[in-house]
Amino acid sequence: MADHVSGKRFYRKRVDFFRLLNKLKLWPSQAGILHGVKAIVEKGGYAEVTTHCNHVMIVRNSKRSRAARWLRNKWYFAVCSDCKIPEWKLRKYSQSFFTQHYGSNLLKSTENESSFERGGL
Repeated sequence: MADHVSGKRFYRKRVDFFRLLNKLKLWPSQAGILHGVKAIVEKGGYAEVTTHCNHVMIVRNSKRSRAARWLRNKWYFAVCSDCKIPEWKLRKYSQSFFTQHYGSNLLKSTENESSFERGGL
């Protein structure tokens, strides 16, 4: 089987929480169990997060929330056995880094243009 993880991934520390959830597809519960995310439906400042073990949560879009901090710091005690998160995904998550001044902002493709391409300086 080919190795799906090739290297380190860098993300900005204060990215939009929903975009981070969409990218990582992981959710740390309050008990410290890491779940796999099946679906995220955004509803304004809130989102409905459905895990692979069919838990549904309403979460707020907050960069400073417990879940956002736990995702950035990779704090979890166990992996949910019902979600069946693949080993390659856990390796990829463990090789990701969150820094303040370097890495992907997880912007949409239209927002990712530089000011030069839009006719700016």
